[in-house]
Amino acid sequence: MIERTSAQSAKQTCDHVAMDLVLEPPDALGWLRIGMSRTEATIALDRFKDTTAPSASDQPGLYVFRPSGLMVSVSYGADGTVEAIELGRPHESGDTVTYRGVDVFALPAKEVVSQLSRFVALVEEDDGASFVAPDLLLSFWRSFVEDDDPAETQGYYFNSVLLARPGYYDGPMG
Repeated sequence: MIERTSAQSAKQTCDHVAMDLVLEPPDALGWLRIGMSRTEATIALDRFKDTTAPSASDQPGLYVFRPSGLMVSVSYGADGTVEAIELGRPHESGDTVTYRGVDVFALPAKEVVSQLSRFVALVEEDDGASFVAPDLLLSFWRSFVEDDDPAETQGYYFNSVLLARPGYYDGPMG
């Protein structure tokens, strides 16, 4: 995860410091790590906040909304440790989320799949509305498929990305 600061090519967007978030499956997104305790996750989530524009929607230890609209959230397993990290697509420019150099929210979903397929095995689900990279425990989701109309943002772009612990997709019974 790279936070653009004055030492690392700062980019001010409406007086906010933008962040470049790098997915590191199957383990992490920046300061957040699969398997960390609730206390550690709460501290890590706080680092994603923009203190110049706090969101009233933030829930300590659960999720943070950046000024761009990017949501960073965690869910916990029965043992109380982080089992999944989810990102929700920003509605404004500024923050980026990448995996292997591919901006997973700025590019059309069809292009994300095309580019990532060069590096990882992706399994299509829900008639193309979601894709899972099972070896990485990484998934991409959108409400519906609309690959021809960029104005239909809910179907043209991925809406969320999920990074999870091993066994997450197997369900509670394994």
